[in-house]
Amino acid sequence: MYEKLVELLEREQARYRVIEHLAEGRSDLVAAIRGTSPGQGAKAMLCQSKDDSQAWILAILPGDRKLDFKKVALAAGIKKATLASPDDAQRETGCVIGAIPPFSFSSAIKLVVDPALVESVDEIAFNAGRLDRSIVLDSVDYLRIAQPLLHPLCASQA
Repeated sequence: MYEKLVELLEREQARYRVIEHLAEGRSDLVAAIRGTSPGQGAKAMLCQSKDDSQAWILAILPGDRKLDFKKVALAAGIKKATLASPDDAQRETGCVIGAIPPFSFSSAIKLVVDPALVESVDEIAFNAGRLDRSIVLDSVDYLRIAQPLLHPLCASQA
């Protein structure tokens, strides 16, 4: 997956950099390692429909926010959404939980991004298919290349 990402970003002439670091998948800890803010982190969570086990949604939100499954369902046009199991996530994305990048390389996975991720930062950061490599990518380039559906996904902050 890492090689596939770098190849895509090079082909699309994206503005990005790679950071090698100790293996870490938790948003707050990997942000500190990268030297980025937790809100810049593109947290990728594979979800699925509770009614249709083949309806996959890759929900992307800022690393310091929590996911609202009702908003995921609304964005995907399904009744109820739930988090995919770690085994399903690895099978469908090719990555372990914590290493899933904010890109969908499968026509079976709908990519939905919360606008809060890209509206307030110039760059997003994410684990690049591996827990020991991150990519920091220009937000405009990310939207241009990934072409996600933009829809609110974050739970309200208390």
